[in-house]
Amino acid sequence: MVRMQDALAAATLGVDAIGLVLTPRSKRCLAPARAREIRVALPPFVSVVTLFNDDDPAFVAAAIATVAPDLVQFHGSEKPADCVRYGRPYLKSIAMGGDGADLEAVVAAHPQAAGFLLDSHAAGGQGGSGNTFDWAKIPKEFPRPLVLAGGLTPENVAAAIRLVHPFAVDLASGIESAPGIKDLDKMRRFVAAVRECDKV
Repeated sequence: MVRMQDALAAATLGVDAIGLVLTPRSKRCLAPARAREIRVALPPFVSVVTLFNDDDPAFVAAAIATVAPDLVQFHGSEKPADCVRYGRPYLKSIAMGGDGADLEAVVAAHPQAAGFLLDSHAAGGQGGSGNTFDWAKIPKEFPRPLVLAGGLTPENVAAAIRLVHPFAVDLASGIESAPGIKDLDKMRRFVAAVRECDKV
């Protein structure tokens, strides 16, 4: 989320969490002070996730202190020590594009992670591309909480949930009219599709 109105609309629709991208590498990057404004405006019980990607530890520490996120998502090549040093629960993103990652090795290396986010970009790339990956690559019995990302839309999220059975789904471009600008109709349809799956 980069706009206050989009974050508040998502909260009104009942999402569990919103993401605030703080890495300068991203076209959806927010300044920490702006991210803090959005965080403070959200109603209770909507979690805030901040995203970083191989950023300078001093910058990450200062941004976390400013925003006070509920969860931190590390989207680069961060080692376990890089992720735990800030004292916040974290998700470790795993790049599933290209040749894919050694899922077992990454999961084993991050025993303190709250969960793992599987995204469609190749190693060293950026999320938010709008591309999917082969969901069949994901083991049926993934050992930890799994967040599925990468090219999800109102049209394909139900199929993704039925096949992968993730703990949560994450998206950006699938509900946008332009990078960072959310389309309220797409957002509504996406949430409705997820809620239909919740009924099963």
